[in-house]
Amino acid sequence: MTNIPFTKINWDAIAKTEHAGETGVSFWQTIQFEGLRVRIVEYSAGYFADHWCRKGHLVHCLQGEFVTEQQSGETFTLSEGMTYLVSDDLSAHRSISENGVKLLIVDGDFLKI
Repeated sequence: MTNIPFTKINWDAIAKTEHAGETGVSFWQTIQFEGLRVRIVEYSAGYFADHWCRKGHLVHCLQGEFVTEQQSGETFTLSEGMTYLVSDDLSAHRSISENGVKLLIVDGDFLKI
């Protein structure tokens, strides 16, 4: 990772990219730095991820509620104001959103084990 100068992000100016889930869709607004990715991610109502993710994340729920399911069968519900953290390769997980949710997700080299 390299130093990041003071950076102001106007999320309204960042284009959204669409990513299909098994059901529903997610929309990502992404800022990429060397070794660091910062995203606003919105899951539609009825969203169910199409894969098990092994990447580490810092996930903060901005609006709504969603469930993170671990491949082990455990589930965790996060609602507005809640955060979860996990390093790369420590948990296979996927997201489910019944009514839609808006998240701030940060991931990058600092989460590698």
